[in-house]
Amino acid sequence: MLKLHQIYFRKLALIFVTLFIVMGLIVAYWIKNIYISEAKSSLLNDIKLIRLDLQNNSNLDNLAIKIKKNLDIRVTFISANGIVLAESDKDKKTMDNHKYRPELVQASREFYGSSIRQSVTLNKNLLYVAKKYTINHKVIYIRLAKDIKKIDKNILNLALQSALVLLVFFIIIFFTIYNIGKKIEIQINNIIKFLVDLAKKRKNNYISSNFSLEFYQITKLLNKVAIILVKKDKKKIKFTNKLKLANTQKDTIISAISHEFKNPITVINGYSKTLLDDENINKEIERKFLQKIYSNGEKLSSLIDRLRLSVKLDGENIKVNIVECNLSNIVLKQIEFLQQIYPQRDIMLKTEEDVKVKADRILLGIAIENLIENALKYSEDTVEVVIGTDFICVKDYGVGIDESELKNITKKFYRISKNSWDNSLGLGLSIVNNIIKLFHFELEIKSKKNEGSEFKILFK
Repeated sequence: MLKLHQIYFRKLALIFVTLFIVMGLIVAYWIKNIYISEAKSSLLNDIKLIRLDLQNNSNLDNLAIKIKKNLDIRVTFISANGIVLAESDKDKKTMDNHKYRPELVQASREFYGSSIRQSVTLNKNLLYVAKKYTINHKVIYIRLAKDIKKIDKNILNLALQSALVLLVFFIIIFFTIYNIGKKIEIQINNIIKFLVDLAKKRKNNYISSNFSLEFYQITKLLNKVAIILVKKDKKKIKFTNKLKLANTQKDTIISAISHEFKNPITVINGYSKTLLDDENINKEIERKFLQKIYSNGEKLSSLIDRLRLSVKLDGENIKVNIVECNLSNIVLKQIEFLQQIYPQRDIMLKTEEDVKVKADRILLGIAIENLIENALKYSEDTVEVVIGTDFICVKDYGVGIDESELKNITKKFYRISKNSWDNSLGLGLSIVNNIIKLFHFELEIKSKKNEGSEFKILFK
């Protein structure tokens, strides 16, 4: 198995070789562009000087040969229609029309023209630069050309020098980083040894490092972790007991959910089997059975909706549509719905005029509906709903809640232990509490045993 510094060395070497190649290519490309640009500028300057001689010299052939001898560059004088007037490197009579040479086409439209291409005349790769002038009312193109091989040779020399400098630079950085990596490996090995000792619960476990601020902070935190783990070992027995209690509560929750689902399913199965077995059943009885099946199906749907809403509210990505809501309208709608389910019960509403809050209208309606339905379930008298400028209160005069139960009443699946007749899932107040937290409201609960309860949502 390779050690850390060996793996680190191989990866580092690969990275530096890749960087060296990439940077070498970039530098070579950059150098080539600079040389080509400088060569073009040099040829343009030469063209400007030639133009001055051109005005005082009528023999273009002699001028082209003279420039070739002095500057060692190819010179061509071309007319506006592409006829070669003079050429330094070839007999002009044997040369074809140059009107459509790339550098001349560009020079006819722009300040000057240039191209790098294979010369048909000389069979060489040349850098061409051409410029158009009007001399004695005649258009003439002055074109100079330089052998690319000479430029490439200069580029290669400079590229090799740059590559050497880069290589030395990378070697220095490479070994500097490699040495740092070895030192980091030593620090990491010390930390690993410390963690092994910690896992085996060896006593007097301590570590320190002054290699860097980061390692100093890491070792300092590890020492704190060691202290914390020692303390946690002492709390292990308590945690185990709590875990057993949590498992017991989980079994109770599963039992409650199973019981809630089992009752309507049993009713649906029973009535369905009766309808299937008795084809001649009385129509009135059949209608009653179907009504029972439907109502229990609705109950199952309601239970599932509550469970889904509870899970959704526990998540962090629930989307809410915060708008300004008329509180009285929301409450009246919920009261109207609940009185269809509880037609024999009275719900009294006391409200301030035009109370508005910023919340999600649907979710706030669900919270209010849960509070009112709880009051209807746990009392037999009139349920009061009071709307103030900064609160809504639901009050009942029923069984009440013991003071010891109040701190747990909004927990998920929590049911009052003494109410053995209550088969609910214990989600109602949990859903209410989670919804109002979304809007940064507060839930205040007051209750007295056998006197009733008061649930108040305070708007901030």
